[in-house]
Amino acid sequence: MKLILNKDAIQIEKEQDVVPYRNRVKEYAVKIGMSLVNQTKLITAASELARNMLKYGGGGKATIEVVSENRNTGIRLIFKDEGPGIKDIAMAMKDGFSTGKSLGIGLPGAKRLVSEFDIKSIVGEGTTVTILKWKNG
Repeated sequence: MKLILNKDAIQIEKEQDVVPYRNRVKEYAVKIGMSLVNQTKLITAASELARNMLKYGGGGKATIEVVSENRNTGIRLIFKDEGPGIKDIAMAMKDGFSTGKSLGIGLPGAKRLVSEFDIKSIVGEGTTVTILKWKNG
């Protein structure tokens, strides 16, 4: 069971909201002593998912949590939008698939950068992506 040690929620409604959000994620990562390499992976994934939420979901809420499980500490990020949802999550998770004229590396790329990745989507209701990066992993 993961224990939440600290929590912060930020509305991301425009492109200008992404940089302050990234900075907040970095503050949390530094606070728990995450290595620079793991910070970079987490912030890169966070940036990609925040931009996806803006582009495809019309914006939403991004939550930052410091979590602890056994002797591990990490950062969990939750991106929740009320956009159109994803019709085919399996397809969206394939490298090269894109509905937005992009390279199609966003979701699968973000998944490769983190320790845990979960995506839930209901067409017409929205999408929630949850990622977790352990301090040492």
